[in-house]
Amino acid sequence: MSVMKKLTLFYDALCPLCQAEIVFLSGRNHAGLLSFVDINSEQYSEKEIGISCQQALASMYAQFEDGTLINGVDVFVAAYQRANLPTLAWLFSRPTLRPVLNVGYRFFAKYRHTISGVLGPPALWLANKKRG
Repeated sequence: MSVMKKLTLFYDALCPLCQAEIVFLSGRNHAGLLSFVDINSEQYSEKEIGISCQQALASMYAQFEDGTLINGVDVFVAAYQRANLPTLAWLFSRPTLRPVLNVGYRFFAKYRHTISGVLGPPALWLANKKRG
């Protein structure tokens, strides 16, 4: 059995739906394989990571502890694996679903603040409720 490398997710804390996902994953991070950095915080360094804030806003990025970067739907597969969510990881990794997931994710990334304005508050409330 291979040991999973730790993964840092870079997210937009100004997006309530993004926050809800991070709260959800944080609550499932029992193995400590995930860490989270808000791209709007001082913790985020464009220079060290090699991804500008604008790039990070356009697509979800994550970095393995060895420095390898991944983005888009691949981030969710890796995060769900580390959060012990095998069914979600499996679904997001299906080659037949990838084209739809990629298009859907690009649409969400482009309009995340609008979408999040509607879906974010209830999702964040639910994520916090389940966590606490």
